[in-house]
Amino acid sequence: MDTRTEILHILDEVLSLNGRALSFQPDTPLLGAIPELDSMAVVALITAIEERLGITLPDDELDGSTFASVGSLTDFVIACG
Repeated sequence: MDTRTEILHILDEVLSLNGRALSFQPDTPLLGAIPELDSMAVVALITAIEERLGITLPDDELDGSTFASVGSLTDFVIACG
């Protein structure tokens, strides 16, 4: 499974989107566009990504732009992996 697909599965599971996230495209907006993605969900999402992909996302590089879209999140995760 490629990284983007894995991110979509993690988003779907963490946010309980019942399959909706699986149709998200790279330009699909996240933060501010998906009500389920609040500050607590961001923390859960970071933890799930780190655990599932076996990487560490550097806290000092995480900001709102990381979660702007599926593409920005995927690009960040790939850069950290």
